[in-house]
Amino acid sequence: MYKMLAIDIDDTLINDKKEITEGTKQALEQALAQGVTVTLATGRMYASAKQMATQLGLNVPLITYQGSLVKNSVDGETLYERSVPSEAAHHIFEYCELHGLHLQTYLNDILYVQEDNEKSRNYAALSKIPFTVYPEFRELADKPSTKLLIIDDPGKLDEVAVELRDQIGHLVHITKSKPHFLEIVNREGTKGHAIRFLAERFGYDMSEVIAIGDSWNDHEMLEAAGFGVAMGNAVESLKEIADYVTLSNNEDGVKHVVEKFVLQKI
Repeated sequence: MYKMLAIDIDDTLINDKKEITEGTKQALEQALAQGVTVTLATGRMYASAKQMATQLGLNVPLITYQGSLVKNSVDGETLYERSVPSEAAHHIFEYCELHGLHLQTYLNDILYVQEDNEKSRNYAALSKIPFTVYPEFRELADKPSTKLLIIDDPGKLDEVAVELRDQIGHLVHITKSKPHFLEIVNREGTKGHAIRFLAERFGYDMSEVIAIGDSWNDHEMLEAAGFGVAMGNAVESLKEIADYVTLSNNEDGVKHVVEKFVLQKI
């Protein structure tokens, strides 16, 4: 009997129209009615994840910023938090300035950018969260960031990831949430760390946990969970380590998992 379900948001819970389908909502409502703990596990900010949680009627802690912040969706209490180490933050700010890369930082659930540009606007539209322009951007390296995000072409970010892992990989966890999003968090700020923390808090064994995702940044939670599910639209590397591959995000893949393994309707 599975007691906890951790679901990624982008390209997993929501389809390509950025919607949660009625079928998925109903399946999750039925799981909740059976006493299953349903949470979201996302690279998004808490404020953005909370919008999704509200749509689903979730009142549990949410895993946000890749796992760097676990926070109650009802009263906003912070349960688990890890920040990017100062040494790494300064290195990344300098690196991005030197190479002309678009960097965003997140402090106290506020998104900061150096300038209002196309990358800033597109990201804000996707996450439905406003950004704050902070011209003296380098000053923010002195503050404890929950996450740093670099936005650029996928191929370029692959090269940047290799360089940064070589330079500061011992200090931070570097992963891609989307092909053009390179995310840097604390080494203990992964979705895997967060779902272990939540399962222990609720008194669940990891064998009672299902995790569903689509990108390589989900692999830690799929490996930590008793049952790791990759979406039909997931990257091949994630499918290879998954216990099960469901339908795509445009075919109600989450609904299929809930009905088959939680509600046991299929």
